[in-house]
Amino acid sequence: MATINQNYAALQGSYLFQEIGRRVEAFTKENAKLRLIRLGIGDVKLPIVPSVLDALVNASREMGVMETFRGYPPSAGYDFLIHAIQQNEYAPLGVSLQQDEIFVSDGAKSDTANFQELFETSSVAAICNPVYPVYVDSNIMEGRNIVYLPCDAANGFLPPLPDVPVDMIYLCSPNNPTGAAFTAAQLSSWVEYAKRNEAVIFYDAAYRAYIQSEQTPSSIYQIDGAKEVAVEFCSFSKGAGFTGLRCAWTVVPHENRWGLNKLWARRMATKFNGVAYPVQRAAEASLSPNGKTQTAEQIVYYKENACVLKEALVQKGIAVFGGTDAPYLWARCPEGMDGWSWFNWLLRQKGIVVTPGEGFGSCGAGYVRFSSFATREDVEEAVGRLT
Repeated sequence: MATINQNYAALQGSYLFQEIGRRVEAFTKENAKLRLIRLGIGDVKLPIVPSVLDALVNASREMGVMETFRGYPPSAGYDFLIHAIQQNEYAPLGVSLQQDEIFVSDGAKSDTANFQELFETSSVAAICNPVYPVYVDSNIMEGRNIVYLPCDAANGFLPPLPDVPVDMIYLCSPNNPTGAAFTAAQLSSWVEYAKRNEAVIFYDAAYRAYIQSEQTPSSIYQIDGAKEVAVEFCSFSKGAGFTGLRCAWTVVPHENRWGLNKLWARRMATKFNGVAYPVQRAAEASLSPNGKTQTAEQIVYYKENACVLKEALVQKGIAVFGGTDAPYLWARCPEGMDGWSWFNWLLRQKGIVVTPGEGFGSCGAGYVRFSSFATREDVEEAVGRLT
């Protein structure tokens, strides 16, 4: 008789953003005339920039011609995109990578959830609290023990080193949801910890395009020794507006201590059929000089949104964190409210959708996350509704 994986019973009833969607949908049915301003989910709102769109269209046309048609893509990505990532994302940082250390995928969400499959279920995972829920859920699905690292205002929302033995460490910088980011010195302490304790770091750098602080590294491989112990996950979603196109990359250096490069290549070949050719051409175009200029303008736009929102919240006496190196604001709830109650109040009284902090973990209680991924008009209207 077939039996269900009972680890799934330990999950919350629904994924965080599904639950938010359910509540928003129910409210909308009751209040159809009210236009909602959605500052919850981290989904981009600006259209694909011209140079990327041109590449996407041209590559799609190639698929309609016998001479240029392509079937299955390489499971690890086309050489042209991998080379563009090498030369435009890492070489300027002084980081040298081999082509077969870069794996193109359909999203950092998928890779951060799937990479833990390479390790025994007895391995202990250290995960920040609050945190992007995919890290937690994917390890619960495996039945793995989790050590939570509390992140709060007292420690700048950056995790303390574990005080018990762990095998896998999830770090996200710039952080989702809090917006906090590691300095080079802080990140160095994690690399040294991992080397001493033979732990592997899963480093989520999906928001690296939003870094503006000089002391904040864009890649963990800017830290000496990181290639021995760290895997890095990056994405085109937020930096180049690919939330609807789906493209990302993961770096698995040969220097790591567990032979992860060959294992991940084997898993990719078995479980993944590659990212579509037109999408990879579009991703390549986002790394071209024109593409980087045009996407940088969108990043500035979203960061300006964050500044506008932050100023309005601060003027209302709300303590706000983040928004400097990340597109998110982590706002402390008004006195007497927790995250879900402020979520409900903002939804019902102001028509504004945010994300309650409790959805990111117990240490998120009493906070909500505001996303700056919105049009300027919506941000300005939200400010007007808040004041």
